Amino acid sequence: MMRITPTLLVLAASLLSAPVAMALNEYGIEGMGVVSTRADEGRATISADGQRIVFARRGEAGWGLWQARVVDGRWQQAQALPVDVAGEVLDPYFSRDGHWLLFAAGRAGKWALYRAAVAADGSVGRAQPLAGKDGSRAERGAALSADGRRLLFARDQGRGAGWDLFVAPLDAQGVRGASVALVALNTAADETDGDWLGNDGAVVFSRGNSEAAQVITSACAWTGAALQPLGLSFNQTGGWTGAPVVDNAKPGEMMMASSAARAPRAGGVDVYRLAVPKVAAVAGCVR
Repeated sequence: MMRITPTLLVLAASLLSAPVAMALNEYGIEGMGVVSTRADEGRATISADGQRIVFARRGEAGWGLWQARVVDGRWQQAQALPVDVAGEVLDPYFSRDGHWLLFAAGRAGKWALYRAAVAADGSVGRAQPLAGKDGSRAERGAALSADGRRLLFARDQGRGAGWDLFVAPLDAQGVRGASVALVALNTAADETDGDWLGNDGAVVFSRGNSEAAQVITSACAWTGAALQPLGLSFNQTGGWTGAPVVDNAKPGEMMMASSAARAPRAGGVDVYRLAVPKVAAVAGCVR
């Protein structure tokens, strides 16, 4: 596999725990030693003002949420972000307007979706369930459209069928409507961690399993148009790369987690930054 080495500028910015690289040549590690550490990190999301990053980190008790802030132009002061739900907490996601933090929480294999209001100091309020009336299976990896009206998420189909992507309407009170499976995207593998690319129905998501995964893009979530792996040197079938999330403060860039990048690396699974792929809009995609 050919490796494309990041420029010295990207590498230097990464090592200084910079919240954004000054220039991107394919990819750069995010927050070396602060966000990306010797522990395993998962999904990462950035607030609309670019001042906070919330990410999942695996510790002795399982997955939990952490938050770092911009201090002197760099990610610093990483600390655990508590939520009022028992069990593991993972898959954080800031709404585009920064008013809500979405996440999955619960015992392993029985995760449910929640949202919590975000205060000015970065703390979160009481967790509100985002449960639907059309099933009680485990759900994770929530993402919201820019207008907050469409909830994209993954659901465990049970009986060995794996995780599939669904979309459901969501009103301002957080009440979820009937969900629809995105059958053009779903396969026998696990499809999780979707995010919207723009406002026309294009998506980016993870496909694979716990051992290996790739990031996939499609120009239309409902039809699977232009479905293909993200063009990235370490986004290969034999490695694990997933959890793509668009940067709310810089929508031309995105975060993802990977254990497959050769360098730079901080630990097992680290957070990386790269440019959002260019995906042509499909007329009439959104349903």
